[in-house]
Amino acid sequence: MTGPGDGEATVLICGEVRTGLLQTFQSLDGQAAERLLRLRADERVRVSERPNRYAVSPDVLTGVDCRLPTANGARVRGIGTVGARAALTEGRVLQATAWFRAPAHGPDRRLPWDHYLVRPGVLEPVGRLPERAVADGLLAGRRQAGELDLGSIAERLLADVLRHPLLDQRSPFKSRRTRLRWVALRAPDGEGPSIQRFTLAEDGLRTVELRLPEDTGPAAAVGLCEDLALHDWLLTTLVRMVERSRLGSADGHDAVMALRPAVDHLLHLWMPGARVDHTLGPLWEVLEREPGFTRQWQTLVQRIRDQLALQAIHVAARGADDTLRALRLGR
Repeated sequence: MTGPGDGEATVLICGEVRTGLLQTFQSLDGQAAERLLRLRADERVRVSERPNRYAVSPDVLTGVDCRLPTANGARVRGIGTVGARAALTEGRVLQATAWFRAPAHGPDRRLPWDHYLVRPGVLEPVGRLPERAVADGLLAGRRQAGELDLGSIAERLLADVLRHPLLDQRSPFKSRRTRLRWVALRAPDGEGPSIQRFTLAEDGLRTVELRLPEDTGPAAAVGLCEDLALHDWLLTTLVRMVERSRLGSADGHDAVMALRPAVDHLLHLWMPGARVDHTLGPLWEVLEREPGFTRQWQTLVQRIRDQLALQAIHVAARGADDTLRALRLGR
């Protein structure tokens, strides 16, 4: 968990991801995605086409000098910059992430801003960092006035992107945003990455606690959590669409029409781990066992496909009846 630009080992990486549907009726192609995510003139948007279309903005920095949330009420001052970026998958699903990393110790007094600006995405504590208390405080989200709020930074970036003139503000279907709040502490020497806990709360909030080896960079942690947030949003959205469609109880045609947006816009996006750093790939295997993301996704997809097949059989049978009736009348 070390990072470039300094020799101080990172003991804590924290972030929050906002995930939601891009507010435009048609998905954006690669060139449009570049225009949407060009948050800085001095750095290019990174775009890839395989295994699916994906674009990520350059990092933007927010300078902060404030208290960090703690679970035990300890007063910890953090000074530095929070990194934030936006990402777009298949021109359809937009994410905004705010994150920082922190060393175990910092200067015992505030230094000039030049010291912090050469360490992008680093918050240095004044004195010692109680990483366990800060991690628990950030996950709990019970902040006092004046304490760091990563969610607000991510939300502000998301709102800025969604105001872009490229967007027509017409969504192809209704959906809700989700929030993934995550922390990564350093794993014991000799141990690999692990997921300590993953929780689903109300109002679209999820929390994740990770243990990462010392040599894991913050970019790998951010990428893993964005991938987890993306697939959690896809699964959550598909579950809600199936529930709203009243699949199995409503008229077959109505259910198919209610689920058509899922077929058109979501089903092809499921690729867990496709862009996760290979050193953290085993963590997806853990999530596949418990809670079983892909197993639930495949079950829902199969229900939708079965409904489409039944509707196709019904339409074909009705067409055959109409043909026979026409032949009889023509005699």
